[in-house]
Amino acid sequence: MSFGNILSLETGKLAHVLERTPEVLATPYGAVQVRHTSQGPMAFARGFNVLTGDINLYRIDLDTGQGRSVQSMKHDIEHYVLDPEGEVIALSEWQARTGRWSLRLPAGWRFTQDWTTTELIEPPFLYGLGRTPRTIIVNALRPDLNEQADSETGHAYFEVDVDGREWQPLPFEDYPDILIKHPASHYLIGSGYDDDFGTRYVFTDPLAARRWTSIERAFPDRSPQLVGWSHSLERTLVYNDRQGSGIYHLVDFRTGRADIVGESYPDISSDHVGQVSIIDYQAADGLGITAYVTLPPGVTEAANLPLVVLPHGGPAVRDNGTYDYWAQAIASRGYVVLQPNYRGSTGYGRAFMEAGFGEWGRKMQTDLSDGVRYLAGKGMIDPARVCIVGGSYGGYAALAGVTLDREVYRCAVSINGVSDLRRMVQAEVREAGTRNDPAVRYWNRFMGADDRGGRNLDAYSPALLADQITAPVLLIHGKDDTVVPIAQSRMMAAAMSRAGKPHEFIQLEGEDHWMSRVETRQRMLGEVGRFLQTHNPSD
Repeated sequence: MSFGNILSLETGKLAHVLERTPEVLATPYGAVQVRHTSQGPMAFARGFNVLTGDINLYRIDLDTGQGRSVQSMKHDIEHYVLDPEGEVIALSEWQARTGRWSLRLPAGWRFTQDWTTTELIEPPFLYGLGRTPRTIIVNALRPDLNEQADSETGHAYFEVDVDGREWQPLPFEDYPDILIKHPASHYLIGSGYDDDFGTRYVFTDPLAARRWTSIERAFPDRSPQLVGWSHSLERTLVYNDRQGSGIYHLVDFRTGRADIVGESYPDISSDHVGQVSIIDYQAADGLGITAYVTLPPGVTEAANLPLVVLPHGGPAVRDNGTYDYWAQAIASRGYVVLQPNYRGSTGYGRAFMEAGFGEWGRKMQTDLSDGVRYLAGKGMIDPARVCIVGGSYGGYAALAGVTLDREVYRCAVSINGVSDLRRMVQAEVREAGTRNDPAVRYWNRFMGADDRGGRNLDAYSPALLADQITAPVLLIHGKDDTVVPIAQSRMMAAAMSRAGKPHEFIQLEGEDHWMSRVETRQRMLGEVGRFLQTHNPSD
């Protein structure tokens, strides 16, 4: 559950966005948007009317906190686009059961269907305004208008005129990872592309382009990352972590100054940050894998060092070479850390993504151990001193490493990890109330179920293979995890107990899936370091 809040800088008082909207629950249904209208700044949020059961759009006066309904919306309305005055100019409707998605555009006082398609897992998406006040951006698969983009979904970005209802592909040279909007008008002014050390930016707005070129010149070889802009683009907040643990600079073009306004980890100096490099190796089937290697602080060339494999969660995300507190914390204990972007990771196109479908515990797993063998062949690590640590999907990969890809790892640490694939799918079914749900379809596609949560998943479920474990295991799980239920770690611990396998299980009270609390995050890192030193000493 999330709450949109209004903070008065004059009084210091905090109020929920829909708190003063009669007959509406105070919890917004989706994101809260702000528009600086001709009548002043206004917030817009969908809210649930307890009398009618409708989920309408409400306009909230930021001075009074009072809201009024401005647009009726059905439950199937998934997204909407506001113009600079806060008028709704487009709606998208998605029926999750059938996968039918529709774009609805204004026709007088009504909204009528412009285009429809069927997508069971990855429906089109509205990305707000285009480059003008009467155009919107739609991310969709439309081979009739454009060749399939090299994105993970095959979708491309289109700019749609809401009056003329004309679709045009946006003129991007490559498929962007992010779209950048003007902070005041909300028009599209640029795009961003993930790379090995952050994000590369391309701006179509001339002023934004000049300002960003100046910032890049001010921070050479630092890969500055855009955090936010003032409405006039005269002040920019940027983040740099290429050569340290992360610093925020406020760049003021009026004064020509770039002042440090914050640090991610002020107690961690650059001397305590390990060197990060990029490697490329081939998986057993010849697929190219990119990975990031973090060395212990002060080490410039690794030779026969102990290794920790740290696969990312997701699995449909990616790692890069920016500062990673998990990797750096482990490296500070004397370990080389390997972070592969195994098949199924984002950032490498559709074919690479699809290569991960159905590969949980299979090729996605051996992509990791192929990286171990690569580093061993280079003499960088000692293949007899390797452990695997991960969270979420990475936690599953850690458990799969000591059950399905044995003889590689001396120990494993699973944090908020999945241990029983079929039960994980069944939990999603219970939460959704139906097997015909996008989340269930997503899990089955990646896990490789024969049907909805098929029993073939049992062969790749570590909790059902506990008798095959030959290495000690540490399980850490947040008690309030709503993404991967703590039952997944409890089942794994129970299975290892029955099989007489060495393990520890630490339950973190009041913690979620993302280790959001500072104290439990620090405890998690301490427990991981202790466990690694016990079972895979770095000295």
